[in-house]
Formats: sequence, structure tokens, C-alpha cells
Amino acid sequence: MNKHEAVLYKLSEINDGEMKEISIGETPILLTRVNGKCNAIGARCTHYGAPLVDGALVDGKIICPWHHACFNAETGDLVEPPALDALPNYPLRIDGDDIYIEISDDMADRRTPQMAIADTAADTRLFAILGGGAAGYMAAQTLREDGFTGRILLITGEKRTSYDRPNLSKDYLFGEAEPEWMPLRSDEFYEDHGIEILLSRTAVSLDASAKTITFSDGQEMIFDRLLIATGGAPRSLNLPGASLRNIFTLRSFDSADEIIAAAEDAKRAVIIGASFIGMEAAASLRKRGLSVTVVAPDTVPFERTLGPEIGALFRRMHESNGVEFRLEDHAVRFEGEGKVQSAVLASGEILEADLVLIGVGVTPATGFLHGFELHKDGGVIADKHLRIADDIYAAGDIVHFPDARSGESFRIEHWRTALQQGRIAAHNMAGIETVYDSVPFFWTRQFDSTLNYVGHAKAWDEIVFDGDVTGQDFLAFYVKDGRVLAVAGMNRDRELAQIEELMKLDRMPAVQTLKDGGIFAHEASVSQT
Repeated sequence: MNKHEAVLYKLSEINDGEMKEISIGETPILLTRVNGKCNAIGARCTHYGAPLVDGALVDGKIICPWHHACFNAETGDLVEPPALDALPNYPLRIDGDDIYIEISDDMADRRTPQMAIADTAADTRLFAILGGGAAGYMAAQTLREDGFTGRILLITGEKRTSYDRPNLSKDYLFGEAEPEWMPLRSDEFYEDHGIEILLSRTAVSLDASAKTITFSDGQEMIFDRLLIATGGAPRSLNLPGASLRNIFTLRSFDSADEIIAAAEDAKRAVIIGASFIGMEAAASLRKRGLSVTVVAPDTVPFERTLGPEIGALFRRMHESNGVEFRLEDHAVRFEGEGKVQSAVLASGEILEADLVLIGVGVTPATGFLHGFELHKDGGVIADKHLRIADDIYAAGDIVHFPDARSGESFRIEHWRTALQQGRIAAHNMAGIETVYDSVPFFWTRQFDSTLNYVGHAKAWDEIVFDGDVTGQDFLAFYVKDGRVLAVAGMNRDRELAQIEELMKLDRMPAVQTLKDGGIFAHEASVSQT
């Protein structure tokens, strides 16, 4: 391996709190200057490869512009998911005004975080994780990052290891993502880091006092600490004909494969429900060449989540790509000989269909839990450390948690939120007491448009807009009782990355400032918080 130095940049040309992207050969490098010190780290987010220079440098952290992974701006260390790997850190030195970097022939674009080596002879504890989704996987990795050397057992009801679930309704359903791209980690990763996997195992009961899990095959397991991250089960429709073939829900890799197989021989698809999964699937199936009709009781898609203006934008976007809507209507039965041939609506209209996708939400997968405090929706209720009982924690779609800013209790079904909660729960399992105070974030990509959303608003008094909704260049501030609870936006990636940090610090501007268009008039000061 050949190593040599090259001049990267001029010290006088980068200010404190700035970041610059510079290429050395074909390797993009991000130069940051934090508290007067220059650093050279990887320039691409290790999640989906976003250019980090387009994100935000805030309080010593780099926030990815696409999906808000966070990295330490000096070391490149992973701070927050959805990225799983850290950024490489390249040696540099300063001579006068010249910044030199040490380069080699095989410069990596990522590095695995420093992780403890399992030593189960010395540390006989068993930390079990029920659920192999986002929260479960992130907890397993974080436990090793935190120095835990005992047994980690990741238990999933599926027949495969953790994978990129958000892509199921997007690139994978469309056919752009290959199956081998989907796993979060290779089998070798789990072996190298002493993370044991139990596939196709379903828990049927949990005895919290005895610390015992019973599985569907009758086997029992005793644990020392447990994370419950069983996620959500897709809601089905109890309608006549609902058991016909080619009527699907989309939640797992297997269900996505079944839909793809059915779509190969289909011409017409009906989507029941204008949920995010339903609308993303509508876009993906339309890209596959199927005619697609979305049926939903809403006036416009996403009205209760994003408001009528943004909902109308998504409707227009879909219609311009050939998707049809039957809104303020719902299915009452399905008809067909063996497999579905039509969906009958309450209005009396009959929609011909070769496949039907039900996208009407999920319910917490907590049916095996007895003796725990459950919310009326079936979710578990956790404290600020995501603890639900002694040595038992919960994360992801099943958990109601106290919001650090509003004090309200929320349950949020977002991929990144599940990853964040898995990480915080693991810190606490490892004995590093940590309060869950992360800001929720989600994204949706439909056709060629992406909307990002920071925070959480169950209801609002008004929406303050900055920019042009029709032109897909805007921020939408959701205001309740004079306070911004959430912000949605398109093509405002850097601003949304900064807003996430402002929310975490409880430093969002006054509503009148937003109405005056002044939130980023002081962008430099925002970056120095």
C-alpha cells in the first residue's frame, strides 16, 4: 500500500464552523474546521451516500442532508443513525497556510465503529433482543460499541437477518434495488462481532419476574436483560373476499417478493389506503407499468399528517404520473374466482384488479405481553430511558415514550426513530444511563420527489409556509399553541438538518419570525449553536 502526502486546501480559505468538499483523485474528502482545528473525514454519508457538504455542521456534528444521520465533525464517529458505519478519518498536518493530507491507494469510504470483542467465558450475561428490525439491529451493534462483552442474541420471526425495510415500498418494489443490497449487514459481520441470530422464532409469552421468554415451539429462554422491538403487524380488512389470492399487505421482505411476483402478470392494481406505504407502493407499481387506483376515505392524501396543501400536491404528483384516485370512498368487498378480480366500493363502483394492496396502517405486535401496562392501541408504555420493567426495555413501533420537549406521550412508526430508540435502549441496557430526547424524522420518496419531516405534530392550529408548495420548494411549519411542533419540506435539505438541531435544543424561532421569513437570515449563528 503506497502512502504519500498531498496539499488538500489553504487554511486561510476555511473559516471556523465551515466544511468544504475536496477530491483527491477519485476520493471525495470533507474538510471541517471545528473550534479552530481542521479535520479530514469521509465526504459521503455511509447510509445512502449523500454529499455531507450539503448538510449542516451544527455544534460539532455533521447532519446528513438526506436522512439526518449524524457524525462527529472532528473524528467522523457515528453519532446517530440511520447510518450504521462511521466516516473514515484521514491524517493531516498543517505547514504554514497549507493543509496536507496523507493519502493511500486504498482509501476507504467508511469504517466500522469500534466494537468490543465478545468474551462470554468472562461475561456470562445474556442480553436478548426480540425483533430483528431497525430497533433490534441498532441495539445489537450499540451494545458492542458500548463495551458489552456478554452474549447478544438477536431474535426475529423472519427467516432472514435485518434488512432495509423502508426500501420495500420504494426501490425494491419498483425493481431498482437488488435483493443482495437489502441486508443491513453481512453474515460475517454478525460472526465477527459475536452477535448471535435466531431466525424464524416467535415469542408467545414473557415472564418479567422470572426473566423468561417462551417461544411458539415450547422452548424457553432465560435472559439477564431484554429489549422488546417486535414492531408492527399490518392491519388487514375483514371484508368479504379478503382471503382471495393476490390481496396483499406490505411489511416484510417475503410480502414484497410476493407482490413483485404478482405484478409480473398483472395489469391493474388497486391500493386500499393512502398511507405512506400505500402511496409509495402506488408510485412503484405505476413505474412497473401497471395501472394504479388508490382508494381512501380522505379528502386528499396525508391530510391528517401533512395538511390539505401538501396532500393536494401529492395527489397532483401521482395523477400526473397516471395514478387514479377514488377518495372519500372505501372498499366493501372483493370479488373473484380464486384470486381477486375486482374491488367493490361503497359508492357502488367496481374497480377491476389483478392485485390489491392493503395499506391501512399497523398495530403494535404485543399480543404475547401480559402483565405490562399497555396503551389502548396495544403499544407498551415506557419511561424516558425506554424502560418498561426492571431490566426490560422497548423500542420502535410498539413503544409510547415521553417526548422530551412537549412532555406528551407519543408512539411513532418511523424507521429512523426505531433506530434511534434501539440505540438509546442499548445504552441503558449497557449501564450508560441515557434519556431518549431524539427528534423524530422521516422521509418519503414518491416518483422523483422526496419530502422530509422533522418533529411530530398530532394536531396543529396553523401551518406557516415558506416557499412554493406547488413548485416543491418549501418549508411547512406546524404550529400548536404558538409553538412549532414539526416541519415538513421539499428541496430544503440543509435547512431541515439545521431545524432538527434547533428543535433538539428547544431554540426554534417565534412563529412571527417564521411568518416574516427570518428563520435562516442568521444561518451562520445557527451553525454555531
